[in-house]
Amino acid sequence: MITQNVAEIIRHHVTLEVEGIDRMYLNAYAPGLQAEGGFVHFVRDHMGYPIASTAVVAPLSDGFVRAIEQFARKRGVDLVTFAKDQRMDDLTKEYLARCTFTEGVLFIGKAQEKARGLG
Repeated sequence: MITQNVAEIIRHHVTLEVEGIDRMYLNAYAPGLQAEGGFVHFVRDHMGYPIASTAVVAPLSDGFVRAIEQFARKRGVDLVTFAKDQRMDDLTKEYLARCTFTEGVLFIGKAQEKARGLG
């Protein structure tokens, strides 16, 4: 098997959607990992663990979240967790009304989408 780097994996397996011209929502999907076989392949063959368990991928997610939180703290950017049914556009309008700069990160928003579990 030929080893792939992260850029190659993302290029072939992740879809990036950009919505809006004045703001960006990052929706990252890795469809292959949403199926049981894809997850098993990723954990066993790519990460090298003998047993496919969500416990081994949790540090990847945790590290990503910590990096975002650190970015926000260092730059004084608000990190907002959206409430259920809260409209991101409405909150963005509130932030834009108070904004004093013309370029940069307005805020970082986090929304948890509902996902169906396997089985």
